[in-house]
Amino acid sequence: MRRVAIVQARMGSSRLPGKVLKLLAGKPVLEHVMTRVSSARQIDDVIVATSDLPGDDAIAAYCDAHGWQCVRGSEADVLSRYSAATRASDADIVVRVTSDCPLFSPAILDDMLGAFDPGTVDYMSTNWPDRSFPVGLDCEVMRASSLLEIAESATDPYDREHVTAHFYRNPDRYRLAGHRSIRPLAQVRITLDTAEDYDRLVALLRAHPELVDPHADVVAIVAEYFGQLSPE
Repeated sequence: MRRVAIVQARMGSSRLPGKVLKLLAGKPVLEHVMTRVSSARQIDDVIVATSDLPGDDAIAAYCDAHGWQCVRGSEADVLSRYSAATRASDADIVVRVTSDCPLFSPAILDDMLGAFDPGTVDYMSTNWPDRSFPVGLDCEVMRASSLLEIAESATDPYDREHVTAHFYRNPDRYRLAGHRSIRPLAQVRITLDTAEDYDRLVALLRAHPELVDPHADVVAIVAEYFGQLSPE
């Protein structure tokens, strides 16, 4: 079984333009994400999927400079980008990661891949049927054949943009599974979508520089940090 992670990335965020190449703890966010995903023991390859818009040339150039494979395609039809990357990588199992998760946990990914049985499950997510991990530790695992099937058949623009929505919007057709945190941390936000998110991440990494290590226990550290910041 060939397990491939596909990291979607673009420069054109309306709330925080250029966020994927914004520096965090001295490195661009995309580099944090790629380093962390690549650190998962059960991953065979990692690919960046960006758009073919001129504004995303910077992402393609950054990937080229670091020797990362980059697949480009439609900005709006992200599902088609995933389909192209899946075919290019000859994947059997696909992991979906978004580039706004600079503290992505390879330990969570390894746990999910260890639990994922393609004979009984088509799609597994940290967010199905609901979220328990912090926002920013999102991870999805799916059968490549199921993803390619959706890419061929899904017509709703929402499904095309959000890649995996067709799975959980059709639970009668696909075998779904969730992966849950032992700590209920759904209210914690460590994603990067806004300037406020960036400031929060900067403060967190200043307080806990060990988080730069992909193998740090991000869930435990984040639980302690935000617990200390919570009003009594």
